[in-house]
Amino acid sequence: MTRGLAETLATFLAAGIDVARVVVADARGSTPREAGAAMLVTVDQTEGTIGGGRFEWDAIAVARELLASGGSHRTLEIPLGPAIGQCCGGHVTLTIARADAQTLAAMITSEAAERASRPQILIFGAGFVGRALASALAPLPFHVRLIDNRAAEFAGFDARGIVQVVTDRTLTEVEAAPTDAAYLVMTHSHALDALIAGAVLERGDFRYLGIIGSRTKRKRFEAAFRQQGIDARDIARITCPIGSPSVRDKRPAVIAALAAAELITIFAADVTAQTDASRRVA
Repeated sequence: MTRGLAETLATFLAAGIDVARVVVADARGSTPREAGAAMLVTVDQTEGTIGGGRFEWDAIAVARELLASGGSHRTLEIPLGPAIGQCCGGHVTLTIARADAQTLAAMITSEAAERASRPQILIFGAGFVGRALASALAPLPFHVRLIDNRAAEFAGFDARGIVQVVTDRTLTEVEAAPTDAAYLVMTHSHALDALIAGAVLERGDFRYLGIIGSRTKRKRFEAAFRQQGIDARDIARITCPIGSPSVRDKRPAVIAALAAAELITIFAADVTAQTDASRRVA
């Protein structure tokens, strides 16, 4: 997972660097970022983003004026169209405040709450596509577990925040997963794929079940699951092939990008709501 703003702020404060925190306190209409989006500004550095463009450029300038003047707090009301000519046309309220130890403590608590609320993604199979998918998901707001019984598949793989699990007890991972998790099944064995997918379907409380493979593989799996007595409505929820059916590109990185987009789309509403709630700091 990418470095959080709290970690960056801690580094700045420890080094005695003056820093301002810019927060989108309110966003109405069409705006570059949602309420809760934040960035850090020093005399010569920035970290994070509130949306870029003229809007962010002006906010950085005001933050640096605040630091230079010794001030502590500013509030900006910005009608994006009339004030700065941005096509978004919405209205944004920004708070800009000199950051201190109290700011850091609040950010640590907020970021911890946001991380705890992230959906869990379980990737079964650390082959080429599994590793590419884990890498694609690493900077996104998910908890990701990459699972395989072949330790050698993890050699040289390093993606920040990805939990690497080497186990022969694959179904234990399914049993231990939280409600509304997403499962991507792409092992080296079709029989193992079927076993894992069947266990997920038996649970029935999954948010997403993707199986790598062709439409022919899907039909065979569906027939087998029907014979097992699995509910047809759950079988219909399987995504196979994963990624966009209109893109016929089988390169691992492309499949991974398409599958990551599927997951973002599925969880987007939840992630946005959770992020908005947890990132607002009084």
